[in-house]
Amino acid sequence: MRSEIAFYEPGQFVTHPDCPDWGVGQIQSVTGHRVTINFENRGKVLINAQLIDLIVIE
Repeated sequence: MRSEIAFYEPGQFVTHPDCPDWGVGQIQSVTGHRVTINFENRGKVLINAQLIDLIVIE
């Protein structure tokens, strides 16, 4: 388990490091370590930010 959680906020665009085929996702909500993202090729997914380092698209 990671000791630090990256700062995510609604509206940011991200990709999932292990699932590039999901495409770009937009963060819908952040509650603690739970991040809800709507991916273009996968739909809405709930990610545990303690386990996954999302890649923020600047």
